[in-house]
Amino acid sequence: MSADIVIHNGALITFDPAQPEASALAITGNKIAAVGSDAQVMALAGPKTKLIDAQGGTVLPGFIDSHVHLFGGSVELEYLSLYGITGLAEMRRLILPYAEANPDDRMLFCVMADYGILGTGKTLTRHDLDAILPDRPLAMFAPDHHTVWANTAALEAAGLLQGGEVDAGSEIVMGDDGLASGELLEPGAYSPILSLTRYGGRDMLGLTAGRDPEPPATPVEREMDKDVIARGLAHCAAQGITGLHLMDGNRYQLELLSELEAEGRLLCRCHVPFHLKGTDPVARLTREAPALRDDFQGEKLRCSHVKMFIDGVIESGTALMLQPYPGEMGKDGNSGDEVFTQEHFTAACVEADRLGFQIAVHAIGDAAVRRTIDAFEAAQQANGKRDSRHRIEHIEVIHPDDLPRLADLGIVASLQPGHAPRGHVFPPDGVGNYIRPEQINGAYAWQSIRDTGAKVIFSTDWPVIPVDVMPNIKAAIAPLDLGEDWPDQSQSLHDTLASYTRDNAWAEFAEATRGQLKEGMDADIAVLSHNLNDLPAEAVIEASATCVFMDGEMTFQRG
Repeated sequence: MSADIVIHNGALITFDPAQPEASALAITGNKIAAVGSDAQVMALAGPKTKLIDAQGGTVLPGFIDSHVHLFGGSVELEYLSLYGITGLAEMRRLILPYAEANPDDRMLFCVMADYGILGTGKTLTRHDLDAILPDRPLAMFAPDHHTVWANTAALEAAGLLQGGEVDAGSEIVMGDDGLASGELLEPGAYSPILSLTRYGGRDMLGLTAGRDPEPPATPVEREMDKDVIARGLAHCAAQGITGLHLMDGNRYQLELLSELEAEGRLLCRCHVPFHLKGTDPVARLTREAPALRDDFQGEKLRCSHVKMFIDGVIESGTALMLQPYPGEMGKDGNSGDEVFTQEHFTAACVEADRLGFQIAVHAIGDAAVRRTIDAFEAAQQANGKRDSRHRIEHIEVIHPDDLPRLADLGIVASLQPGHAPRGHVFPPDGVGNYIRPEQINGAYAWQSIRDTGAKVIFSTDWPVIPVDVMPNIKAAIAPLDLGEDWPDQSQSLHDTLASYTRDNAWAEFAEATRGQLKEGMDADIAVLSHNLNDLPAEAVIEASATCVFMDGEMTFQRG
């Protein structure tokens, strides 16, 4: 029988130890039917076989982004990005035409507003935003999505101007005048603002609450939400991505993705978590998580992990540190905010592990990382050792004493190269102002972690940074030199590609079916415009996906 598709004249990176390189592969149905030389594989072509000339470009297993917020990222493709903008005049130049072009938006919403966007060293306030747009609600997200800044009209519309009660770890920052300053830290503070956005905050509910829209989305809203997610999936496929690990979740989002699959619009495999908040009792996990998992166990869409946050982020002083922050951020002994008490968090980890879930925990500060390792160790002691593949997301600062514990306990390090100050995305001098000199050796310690033998996987945390693969690869293999105080943590190209493909497939327990170009494996494949091995590290962003297959179906073709 002839192959359905033959990709030839390529530079294949297979990740198959028995045949690490080849020039061609064949697809029959949704599986890879053969891998080999052009002559060997072209012999399988028949009159109806689709031939794809890779033109010497790299061909590899489809990229898997193992930490994304798909719904939110999809929605944010529509919002005004303030990335790289500094100063009120520049903000006004972009925001006023955006306001004019979107007269029906109940609130204007912008994204990627840097913590230092004013360029004055001062924090953005409602008064700054009032000077741009005084008579209409206006708000903006920081890139890390842990802070929102809002003008007076937005705070009034959301009922936040007078302050109010919020979850532990969240804060409505108050001004000297007794009213909200405009800075809202963490979802417990800013969720009412999101409810005023174009999508009513439904795009962020899986992150802020882990619960479904209340009242339920109308049929019109459901279609609107599906359409925007479909556009986001197409955007991901255009980067060469065939799989996504979502790090926010609820039944509503799983239902939307399930409907997209039925309609033939699910262009990437999606793993969606059960999200447990620090304010949720452990009993909610026991009561609701297994049912959610049981209902979604497909090959393209499944629920199999539990997501939790244990801290915030460094830039707002909410990441949990072993010692107080330096300078003004460490005022009154501030060492970050705990989202869970440790007792509650450990109990949640033990129960999630007992229920057979993989656990993924957002932990950025060195105290948060230690607490997570401690809780995973407690789960192992309580339930016995198993192949759990529990993950720590971010690990932006780790104490040297905790490095070997990752490998010892089989913990997966889920890292985002583009988030680091050396990653070409954020200001390189940013985080260095917020951590102590003795923490630098354990900051964004990609290679130090890899050298311990711990499994390292790569992702973007889209929309914190764009979901684009190549800039994230550049961040790993050609990072900025931050000076002699910062150890070299640059990655090899091979390790980086493995952490973005083969090892992400392993992290989703799919190593028997995905992550290698090998006969019998799922036909999840990316064809690139260039041979990555021939490009200088800093020029890797010249490459892009030209052709992408997921489950044997073409999901993207350039031009």
